[in-house]
This record gives sequence, structure tokens and C-alpha cells, in this order.
Amino acid sequence: MSARLVAVDPPEVGGRGSGYSNGIVAPAGSRILFVSGQVGWDSERRLVAGGFVPQLEAALENVAAVVRAAGGEPTDVARLTLFVVDKGEYLAGLGAVGAAYRRVFGRHFPAMSLVEVRGLLEPGARVEVEATAALPPAPAGGE
Repeated sequence: MSARLVAVDPPEVGGRGSGYSNGIVAPAGSRILFVSGQVGWDSERRLVAGGFVPQLEAALENVAAVVRAAGGEPTDVARLTLFVVDKGEYLAGLGAVGAAYRRVFGRHFPAMSLVEVRGLLEPGARVEVEATAALPPAPAGGE
């Protein structure tokens, strides 16, 4: 967890989840970044090969790239929502999913939701990830 973000995991909801936090408090003065849904494609907008897990990792990398471009780090992500076309793919590859997640986000576990959807806008996409990040205040004279 970022030194700036504080996890909220009360015992009434079972404490900390496995791989996520139940809530996140961002400090006053944070800049809020809303990252639109990112799919698992490369800089040429070609979906990566290999199916669900490689697409998930690429989508997470794309989220991290947007956060960095805005002046933050992956540890500034307060919330992730994963939209999957087949939650069975997610569950079947849980070990690989966790490894892919840790390669991008390390041991930072924001508030997270997983939603199974009928389909995604990008043909062939198996997963889409959107995020909210609480960035540090802008440097003096910055945005």
C-alpha cells in the first residue's frame, strides 16, 4: 500500500480481502485521476496474444502507463474495476492472474471489483480494466 493511501478493512466485512482492500482513504489535497477502461493491447492497438492472462497484464500495464503519464505511480491507484467476459477464465487462471498483477502493481492492493459482462467494445478483448488514482499534489506552478 502506498504510504499516502490508507486501507480500510473493518472486521465487520471480514477484514482485508485476498488481493484487494475493502476501502481506500486518500489524503486531502490529492489529485484524482480517472483512467478509462484499458484493454490488453500494445501501443499499436493490437490485442496481445495468449488469451486472458496476457491481456489482463497488458491492460494493467496500460493503466499504470496512464497513471505515470499523469505524474503518479501504480501505488497511487485507489480503485480498480475489472470487466471480464468470462469469470471462469479469471478463476481458472487465478495463480497466473496474481503473478501478472504483482508484476505490474507489486504488493499494492487497491479497492477492487470484478464484473462479468456479456462483451466488450473491442472485438477479441477478454478483459478491460478501469481505475481511479489519488495522485500527489501537483508541484508548484503545475496543473
